[in-house]
Amino acid sequence: MIHSTAIIDPSSRLADDVQVGPWTVIGPNVVVGPGTKIHSHVVIKGPTKIGADNHIFQFASIGEDCQDKKYNGEPTELLIGDNNVFREGCTVHRGTVQDNSITVIGSHNLFMANVHVAHDCIVGDHNILANNCALAGHVHLGDSIILGGFTAVHQFCLIGSHSMCGAGSVVLKDIPAFIMSNGNSAKPHGINAEGLRRRGFSAAAIQNVKRAYKIIYRQGLKLEDAISQLESLVLETPEIKLLSDSLKASTRGIIR
Repeated sequence: MIHSTAIIDPSSRLADDVQVGPWTVIGPNVVVGPGTKIHSHVVIKGPTKIGADNHIFQFASIGEDCQDKKYNGEPTELLIGDNNVFREGCTVHRGTVQDNSITVIGSHNLFMANVHVAHDCIVGDHNILANNCALAGHVHLGDSIILGGFTAVHQFCLIGSHSMCGAGSVVLKDIPAFIMSNGNSAKPHGINAEGLRRRGFSAAAIQNVKRAYKIIYRQGLKLEDAISQLESLVLETPEIKLLSDSLKASTRGIIR
C-alpha cells in the first residue's frame, strides 16, 4: 500500500489502508484518514488533517507554508474533509495567524489540475473548481459552486452556494448565492436555474429565486433595501434565506 520510495515522517499517522505512491513525501504532523489514495510525487506538509476517501494525484502540494509575506513560520493548520479529489499540480496552503490560523476544505469537492487554494480559505461541500482556478487568501466558498477554468478570485471575496462562474472570470466582489456570472471583472447574468433543477429545487422555488434576482438587480435598490424586500420571499421559499444570508455576509460589496 505504501511504495518503498515514499518518505513518511514517523510522527504522521496514516490509516491502515491508505495508499501512497512512489517518491511521495509526507512530513511531520500529518493525519490521513482511511480509504485515501495518494499518487506519486505528492508533497504533504503539516499540521494537516486529511479525512477519508480522498484522492490526491501526482505533483500536488498539500499543506505547504503560505505565500503571504506576513507568514513567519507559525504552526498553522489545514483541515480537509472526505471524498475530495485533488488533480495534478494542485496547491493548498495552510492558514495564517492574522486570520484563524486554518485553511478548511469540506467534502465531495473536485479540484481539477493546477487549482490553487491559498491561506485561510474556507471551501464548503460539493464544489467543482476547473483547471487553473486560483483562490486568493481568505476567500470563502459555499456549497455546490462551479468555477470555470482559469477563474481568479480576489482575496476576502465570498461566493455564495449554488452559484456558477464562467471560465476566465476575474472575481473582484462578492457573488451572492444562486447567481451566474462571467467576465473581467465578473458581472451577474441571471440565476443558475439548470443547476438548481438538477439539485432538486422545485419549479416554485426556482421561480422565487428569479424574483429575488430581479429585486436585487433590476429595481435599482440599495443592498439593504433589497435584503429587506427578500424577507417576505423567505417565508414562501426557505431556500431564499441562503441568498439573503450571502448578501448580509458581504464585506466587499456584491458584483453589479
